[in-house]
Amino acid sequence: MQITPVILCGGSGTRLWPRSRAAKPKPFLPLVGEATLFEATLARCSAEAGFAPPIVVTGQAHLAHVEEQLGDRPGATIIVEPAGKNTAAAIALAALCLPEDAIMLVCPSDHHIGDCDAFAAAARAAAALAAEGWLVSFGIEARTPETGFGYLKRGEPVDSMGFRVAQFVEKPDLERASAFLAEGVYSWNGGIFAFRVKDYLDELQAHRPALARAVRAAVEAGRRDGRRFHPDAAAFAAIEGESVDYAVMENTGRAAMVPADMAWSDIGNWQALHAARTRDAEGNAVSGPVELVDCRNVMVDSDGPRVSVIGLQDVIVVVDGDDILVTSAEGVQKVGKLSGAANQ
Repeated sequence: MQITPVILCGGSGTRLWPRSRAAKPKPFLPLVGEATLFEATLARCSAEAGFAPPIVVTGQAHLAHVEEQLGDRPGATIIVEPAGKNTAAAIALAALCLPEDAIMLVCPSDHHIGDCDAFAAAARAAAALAAEGWLVSFGIEARTPETGFGYLKRGEPVDSMGFRVAQFVEKPDLERASAFLAEGVYSWNGGIFAFRVKDYLDELQAHRPALARAVRAAVEAGRRDGRRFHPDAAAFAAIEGESVDYAVMENTGRAAMVPADMAWSDIGNWQALHAARTRDAEGNAVSGPVELVDCRNVMVDSDGPRVSVIGLQDVIVVVDGDDILVTSAEGVQKVGKLSGAANQ
């Protein structure tokens, strides 16, 4: 069974300011290792790993970065959205460019997955369920009571690898997240999905018919330019944007999940990036010309100036050109509120 990766590239990554900016957001940066997050996503969905050529959905603002890092990958398609309309519409664009019995694996372009073998195994399990008509989410093993993720409650088994989704839960407070972790039947919703094309389009038509019609009209009136496909801008403008979770997954009666323990991170803030990077015995991670003395759980990332830190713990320092960020580990959630991040 061939699986078509649908890679979604959007957003500005303001919570990783000053490194991530609107002009070059986090998917296109080498934040973990030498490859960018987008390049790493392509690599784990490669032909060598048994995947079909990818479909990348992006906007005009990121097109140059996508084309540069995609290279001359055979058979790849780039769908250039006229405007950002959230994930339900982006996935529908890709679906309408594929045969109705094709299996799509929807992947954000800005996540880190440390165990690619576990990812491939989960992808195959999800594709097998999708081939039977299920709409499948990856349930990321919850190791800490995170309040920044949605959760999936595991229901009864569907087969040896998958389960029904008993409940979709929005981002909880810390007390609820801790209770979920203790109960042991909740997973993080990582935003990775597997669908058969016709099943996704049928569910979208059933639950969001106006959105489905507008995307279809945009595709029918669209134009091809080499490996690029441009949906019709006027038709696409009529879409009321909505996430795939709200539009489809929380409404379908065929929602399933496969557990995935694959060293996953959404790299949603500097603390998450610190956790994903290689750290020393004291929990420190450095990049660039950096000297630490008597530090613990400190991350310093500098693109030039030498940074020296003495006697601190749970602190993050980022230097990007003329912009410098210093924050406590607890303060990383507020980075996107800085005027520099808002005006990047």
